[in-house]
Amino acid sequence: MSIKPPVRWGILGVANIAVTKVIPSMKNSSNGEVTAISSRSLDRAQEAANKLGIEKAYGRYEDLLEDPDIDAIYNPLPNDMHVPWTLKALAAGKHVLCEKPLGLNAADVMQLESAARDFAQLKFMEAFMYGFHPQWEFVRKTLASEGIGKVKAVRAMFTYNRNVAEDYRNRASAGGGGLLDVGCYGISASRMAFGSEPTKACGVLEMDSNHDVDKGFHGLLAFPCGGTASIYASTKVEFAQSVFISGDRGSITVNIPFIENVDGDVFVDVVRDGKLERNTFVGHTHYKFMVEQFCDAIIKDTEVPIAFSNSLNNMRVLDAFFASDKQNAWVNI
Repeated sequence: MSIKPPVRWGILGVANIAVTKVIPSMKNSSNGEVTAISSRSLDRAQEAANKLGIEKAYGRYEDLLEDPDIDAIYNPLPNDMHVPWTLKALAAGKHVLCEKPLGLNAADVMQLESAARDFAQLKFMEAFMYGFHPQWEFVRKTLASEGIGKVKAVRAMFTYNRNVAEDYRNRASAGGGGLLDVGCYGISASRMAFGSEPTKACGVLEMDSNHDVDKGFHGLLAFPCGGTASIYASTKVEFAQSVFISGDRGSITVNIPFIENVDGDVFVDVVRDGKLERNTFVGHTHYKFMVEQFCDAIIKDTEVPIAFSNSLNNMRVLDAFFASDKQNAWVNI
């Protein structure tokens, strides 16, 4: 179901990621605009609408879905609300961009498979924004041309420190914990770097004594080529992020792979034959590129940039890591 631009967006909730990153990117996009925002509190919705220059504010998510002037929904709600509210939005005839991870586990996400058939005229996609940054297009092209040879190993890290009890990331019932929140990035980047799906996983979770979630995670993935990926994620240590890709003829280091300041400069280091090549990317934001490409898929009625199968496969790896920690053993994926 294609539409004429601009795509008119409605926002489910007033999550920080929506208010500070995604909505500004939507407003700055070439093919979208933000029409309405909702919250369980009308006062909070109105406050956000006033701050961001959004015309409509709703005190119920259902009211947003019933608005005929909205084409697409952005769902940044807590993880346990991703699948149910994505299903409700699709049933209301809206395209959906849903925050990562797409669900709590693979079984949860599989509920969307039948929805994809039932609402084939609508687009829905996981909002895994990092890969839309031009630095990752450069990395993908370098890997595709075997610019560092065959990939043999990947090391990925993403950590931050947040100890707010009210944050859903610190509640297991809401799908909290470091593995789901930031471990998914390292998994995604590793799968992209190898260009294949891992065959088995081994992981160890460190539980948070103050909250009922994992606060730290260290995992290994084995790939069909014999290569491995090492992934570390935490919500209770100093902020850090990096991705290192090692090939048999060189290496790639993505110094700010996942989260950067909007319009911030980033760089990718490539080492070949002992020589360092620094590639700088100036003034880009992956949120804007993600929004524009998703809007293009709606407007032109083309495939979304991140296929459902990609999101499901990432979720299966997350499941395997949880199972590995529980079983204290390698788990086949």
